[in-house]
Amino acid sequence: MFLAIDAGNSNVVFALYHEQNKKWTNHFRIETKGPKLHSQLSKKVPLYFLEHGISPTGISEIGFSSVVPEINNSIIAFCQNYFGTNPYVISPKSYPKLPVKSLRPTEIGSDLMCNVMAAYSKYQKSVIIVDFGTALTFTVVDQTGKIKGINIVPGLRTAINSLFNNTAKLPAVELKMPESALGQSTVHAIQAGILYGYTGLVKGMIETIEKETQQSYQVIATGGLSSVLTPLTEVFNEIDRNLTLEGLRLITKANS
Repeated sequence: MFLAIDAGNSNVVFALYHEQNKKWTNHFRIETKGPKLHSQLSKKVPLYFLEHGISPTGISEIGFSSVVPEINNSIIAFCQNYFGTNPYVISPKSYPKLPVKSLRPTEIGSDLMCNVMAAYSKYQKSVIIVDFGTALTFTVVDQTGKIKGINIVPGLRTAINSLFNNTAKLPAVELKMPESALGQSTVHAIQAGILYGYTGLVKGMIETIEKETQQSYQVIATGGLSSVLTPLTEVFNEIDRNLTLEGLRLITKANS
């Protein structure tokens, strides 16, 4: 089995890919930052494998993508100690062997490069990848696999938390799409403002990109919150929550 480890700003995601049936299974996550990381690596991860009857020796290969450099050594050491395997770490050195290209490979996050690799490998045409993570990103790829550009805005949860942390009376609210854009309570008002506002943002960004480049794209959404904005289902050609993981696997395989 192939183990993908995707370290983002909020969570480190673990997932297994079964080569025989070509499916991703056993997704679980731990918190990225703070003292919990080390204790969860040493306790929660082995416990998860034990509870699900997965032997560490059954992991044949590990791919590791991280946008949080300060935790990389901890993850690598854990893989060496628990799985007895050195993970392949996605870096700018990984990219020359790929069919996709970035003008600034040292600047683009490895998670976005994984998205591009998976999306372009699947569609072989121009795509826009909308990734709903701690940040909301739009990555535009042309028909040759070249990244034309990226833009970044605060993610949904980041926006909600910003209101909660920077105001005296506004509460933290659930990321749930309300039935109306007209709030009838404080919680409803925040949900309507953020979620309907971000719906318009995503639609507007895609329209602006297509107008500027004078072409249409396959639009793929990914990330843990990619299904929250339900009015966007008609805008996206596909919602693939495994997109980053699949790109991580493909980049690892291309360099093995």
